[in-house]
Amino acid sequence: MLPAQTCDAVAKAAQFAIRYHGDQRRPTGAPYQEHLLEALEVLVRGAGVTDPDVLSAAVLHDVVEDTPCTIADLRREFGDRVADMVGWVTIPESDDPTAAKEAYLAGLRNAPDDAILVKLADRASNVQTLRNLSPAKQREYYAQTMRYIVPLAATRSWFATWYASWQEEHQDLG
Repeated sequence: MLPAQTCDAVAKAAQFAIRYHGDQRRPTGAPYQEHLLEALEVLVRGAGVTDPDVLSAAVLHDVVEDTPCTIADLRREFGDRVADMVGWVTIPESDDPTAAKEAYLAGLRNAPDDAILVKLADRASNVQTLRNLSPAKQREYYAQTMRYIVPLAATRSWFATWYASWQEEHQDLG
């Protein structure tokens, strides 16, 4: 069970995210908030994270990438640490989205540990719906996960175990 102060911080982040994401839906058709709460659950129930800033960043991790919200908005509302974590896990806008995503993923190896936790939880949520993508997208996403995300999980025991199990279940994509 999380302390009340942590729950309050996460609730504030959730309300903020819901306000910005509104009626957005995932490619699967599920409400966007489900993904945000699933990333939160991965951190709390799976990895045992209790840090209110990390948990808030997990709930807010897509708000800059997928809504009109800015890092400055997050900084004003949640402080530097949360804004910086979200900044680390936000793919920058680019004229070449594929190259930008590859550079972003490669750059995660230099991210602070707390931002890496947010990314690992985000990807853990995302890969659970991998089968809903086209076969080509499944293979591409699997390859990115293996190349960039799995190495980040290697030194974080719960995530290392989780991603090893996921890899075993999806080795047909490799």
